[in-house]
Parts: sequence; structure tokens; C-alpha cells
Amino acid sequence: MQIGVTFPQTEIGNDPDLIKRFARTAEESGFSFVMPYDHVIGADVSTRTDWRGPYTSETPFHEVFVLFGFLAAHTNLELVTGVLILPQRQAVLVAKQAAEIDLLTRGRFRLGVGIGWNEVEYQALGMDFRNRARRYEEQIEVMRLLWTEDVVTFKGRYHEIDAAGILPRPVQRPIPVWMGGGATPAVLERIGRLADGWIANAALSVNLDERIADIGAAAERAGRDPAAIGIQTMALLQKGDNGDDVDGLRRQIDAARERDLSHLTVLTMGQGRTPEEHVDAVHAAGAALRAD
Repeated sequence: MQIGVTFPQTEIGNDPDLIKRFARTAEESGFSFVMPYDHVIGADVSTRTDWRGPYTSETPFHEVFVLFGFLAAHTNLELVTGVLILPQRQAVLVAKQAAEIDLLTRGRFRLGVGIGWNEVEYQALGMDFRNRARRYEEQIEVMRLLWTEDVVTFKGRYHEIDAAGILPRPVQRPIPVWMGGGATPAVLERIGRLADGWIANAALSVNLDERIADIGAAAERAGRDPAAIGIQTMALLQKGDNGDDVDGLRRQIDAARERDLSHLTVLTMGQGRTPEEHVDAVHAAGAALRAD
């Protein structure tokens, strides 16, 4: 099982040296990948009575592809988007950006994607929120063609490419595309049919096995091997009065290994840590890895 850390987007701050130190500390502590969440723009909730989202115009998010270009120069960690909201972006541009990150990391890149929930972002980026699920599937098809073929001719419902291609192409051909979500049967079916893996972005839960089984059944219906689909879940490093609960984290890691999951990410966000405390927490979490 590969174990990584969630990049604490909303709490890491803006100091490039500290961002670099966070990633290097994760690598030195034995983690194999780093994964940031993705949002482009936030809503001013003071003007919206119907807002239900967890993030606002006051919540900071570093842009993931630019961040990865920076991190690629400073660490050998695998870089993973967890997840990029694909349908609010142009598929061909994402294919180009992802290929560049894959090249700069020498193939240490996974593109985690999702359809998102924030209509404000879609409006601001000029994309249709209502047809995002349908476009999403076609986007993945287009990107995989661009990553693997010299010249692409494609005419779909939402995309048209007339004898064109991207250079440079990625090291991985195609780049692994993992999907987030998983709260509905439609999402689980799509993961089993199309994705290289599932980023659950949730801790181990009683219905995880059921959802994995649904993904596997969808894979079999699509003529795919369920065992080839990676499964990534999350473990929380709890901040306590006497320091970080490394023993509790170790128990979560052991439980994930017992489920034979392929990946797990350690989360330090959401507990009021300062940027420096996030670095310290990642260093402490390394003890849970070194115990094996």
C-alpha cells in the first residue's frame, strides 16, 4: 500500500519556502505522494442565503498545476490531484498541463478528477454546470487520445479535434486517471467502467467494502479486471492536547492494509494547525510508517 499526505491547501499559507519544506518533510518521512484538493474560486457567502459548501471566498487554494510545477523541482514525491474538477476546465488544455507535469516528474503523476458541486465555479469559468457528468466522460476519452496518439481526429458531442496533437506527450501513456466521489450508484458505475482508481477521500467506513464491490461489478460488466482498479482512502492524524495521535494513525493504516487497499493519504487539515504545525505533523506521522 502506498501512503501519502494531503497537502493542507486551506492552512499551509503562502510562503514558498514552507510549502517546499512541507513536501520535502513528507518525502524524508517516508511518504510516497502528496495530494492537494482543488478549487479555483470561492463564493462570498455573505450575499448567499442558500450556500451549503464548506469553502468560501475567504478560503485559500493554491492552483494545483502551478503548484505541481513548483513541487516537481523540489521533491521526488508522486503528485496527485485529489481531485481536479475536470468539467469546469477545457479538456485539451488539461491534457496539455497534465502531460507537462508528468514529464517534469518523470512519470510520477496521477490525475484525480471529479465533477464537483460548486455551481459558482462553473459560472465564473464559463462552463455548463448542468451537463458536467456527460461532458466528463467525453473529456477523459479526449485526454487519453491526446496522451497516446501523435495526431488526433475526434468529433464528439462536446469536443472536436481536427488532425491535431500535443507535444510533449507524457511519460505515462496514458496518464492514470483516478476518480473521486462515490456517494451514488452512478458514480461508482462510472469508476468501474472508466477509471484507473478511486479516490474515496473518506476514512474507512462500514460501507467501503460495499462500494468497492459495486465498482468491481461495474468493471466486470465493462470487461475490465476489478483488481486493476486502485482504491485510495484517508486516515486522519488527530491533533491532541499532548501532541499528535500517532498510535491512532497507525491503527488506521493497519486497518487499511487489512482491507488490501492500494493507497492511503494522511490528512492533517481541519484542526487549527499553523503552517509550521502541519510540517511537524507530517514528520510525526512518519513514525507510523517507520513502525512497520
